[in-house]
Amino acid sequence: MNIPKALIFFRLLLAPIILSLAYFIGDTSKTVIVVLMYLGLISDILDGIIARKQGVSSAQLRRMDSQTDMVFWLSIGFATWILYPELIATHATAIYAILAMEVACYVISIVRFKKETCTHAFLSKLWGITLLIAFTSLIGFNHAGIPFTIAIIMGLISHIDRILITLILPKWTHDIPSAYHAYLIRKGIDFKRNDLLNG
Repeated sequence: MNIPKALIFFRLLLAPIILSLAYFIGDTSKTVIVVLMYLGLISDILDGIIARKQGVSSAQLRRMDSQTDMVFWLSIGFATWILYPELIATHATAIYAILAMEVACYVISIVRFKKETCTHAFLSKLWGITLLIAFTSLIGFNHAGIPFTIAIIMGLISHIDRILITLILPKWTHDIPSAYHAYLIRKGIDFKRNDLLNG
């Protein structure tokens, strides 16, 4: 059994479940949604680690993982909007800025390499943690505040890093820790990777 692929499909399956809970059940489902969000993040952490330990971490698997991550977090975002539309509307400008940068990452990568971006960079992982905290605050407690602000700031920084990675890389490659590492690849300089964080 391909455990990493099963974990990715599990996370993908969570997306429609989360949206359905928010739409059909509403406010009373928020605890379950938060729990599913944490399970999704755990599956995201484990799939990469297990894939590298088993030696099955391929470009196809990493691309599948990356696209599933996007679908998963978008489902959390839409669920938050369904539950608390006024809260999301209040911070619409910041949210649209993040979405615009996400689109820019994909457009630049497709234009340059004819493939979507798949960096799994350190800053993107850190952004994922801040998103988890922010959505826990948003969905669980109907509160944006500092967690939301930090998530937005980290989102902007991580997207700038992803865009730089895509612009610096000489050819499409997956699992690039940072723009600095993309520069090292461009110069042909080898570097040590962390098996737990990046393949």
